[in-house]
Amino acid sequence: MADFMIVLTTTDTQDAARALSRSAVEKNLAASGQVTGPVETTYRHLGEVCQGTEWQVTFRTSGDRSKALEDHLVAHHPYDSPEVIAFAIDAGRAEYLEWITRATR
Repeated sequence: MADFMIVLTTTDTQDAARALSRSAVEKNLAASGQVTGPVETTYRHLGEVCQGTEWQVTFRTSGDRSKALEDHLVAHHPYDSPEVIAFAIDAGRAEYLEWITRATR
């Protein structure tokens, strides 16, 4: 696993996105969470093509905290089967990456 990760999720309201962001940071599961939106989404659900509006939350976390962050998001997410995807941070300023480590302890 990478040392540092970007973890994304989406939800149906700005309030839900803010709550997920805040709770993850308060529990030291993420160094930060950015709420972006609204974003328009097109998706397939139960065999139908649907459209809607969502809010995206982008988290920065350490690799050793990413599974705990995923578990937290799934447990507190309003969706039954939420999107939680992660990408490795391949490079970054040393000071910034050190901050992620400190903030997730």
